Parts: sequence; structure tokens; C-alpha cells
Amino acid sequence: MGRKVLVTGGVRSGKSRYAESVFADEPDVAYVAPGPMPDESDPEWLARVREHQARRPATWQTVETADVAGALRGVETPVIVDCLGTWVTATLDELEAWDEPDAQWRPELGKRIDTLTEAWASRTHLSVAVTNEVGFGVVPDHRSGRVFRDVLGLLNQRFAEVSDEVALVVAGRVLYL
Repeated sequence: MGRKVLVTGGVRSGKSRYAESVFADEPDVAYVAPGPMPDESDPEWLARVREHQARRPATWQTVETADVAGALRGVETPVIVDCLGTWVTATLDELEAWDEPDAQWRPELGKRIDTLTEAWASRTHLSVAVTNEVGFGVVPDHRSGRVFRDVLGLLNQRFAEVSDEVALVVAGRVLYL
């Protein structure tokens, strides 16, 4: 089986740069971007996406999809997923989970997390997933923030269970857990 690395850390901690550095000797990498593509109405998000795009080697293939499990199963090269937090956001959006009672969306979310985790565990090439560490802060005031934090925390645990390595990036420094 291919080596699987989960890279977690805070926003702007350097986790994406570290994750990309793991592939320094890999010419063919699939970069799976599960988040929404920005438009001109959000220049700050657009600038972040462009910064990430500019760092990628020209030989890397970009796969923009919320179907990360399908991408993981369909790509026969090393892969980087950046980031699981944007997958959670897209999935919660699709399930209309932000304002609906848990019973209406949790069962389907559980199935999707199972499917994604199984696809991750079955990878046969070097694979790196980037995620945000959301458990160090205060409890969010709003339900949507608590839902996001709780779901991403669960997904991070599930990925860590089936990964060979977990790296925590803090202030650009990597700590192996």
C-alpha cells in the first residue's frame, strides 16, 4: 500500500507548503481541490487559490471536485488533497446541514465519511491529505461553526486512524504525531 500522510494545523500555519514538499521528487501528482472555485466577488479567496495554483509544478494534474472519494479511487499517481475542510463545507452545503436538524443529514454524512475514509485507506500510491486543526479554539457561538468543527474533527480522527503518519504544522514547523 502507498504511504498515507495526514497534515493538520491552523490556518496559514504552512501545512499546504509542507504537504507539497513531500512530493518534491514526484513529477506526476494529482492535486485534488475539493473546495468551491472562487469568483471575482470574493477577491481574498481568489488570491488564496491563485497562490496555491502558482506553487504547483506544471506537471501536476489538478482535479477540482467534491467527489474526493471518486478522485482517490480514479487517480493512479501520487495524490494530494487540499483540503478536507473544504470537502466538509461542500458536503454540508449539499446536505443543507447548516440549519436542518441533525437527524435529517447525519446518516448521509456518516455514509460519505465512511466512503471517503475507505477510499483514502485503499490508496496504493503516496497520498497526502491536508486538513485544518479546529480543536484548539473556543466553542463557536453559532451552530454552523459548531457543526463544521465537530464534523471536521471526526473526519480528521477517521483519516488519522488509517494514515501512516500524522504531521501537525505550527508556525511553519512540522511535528510528527
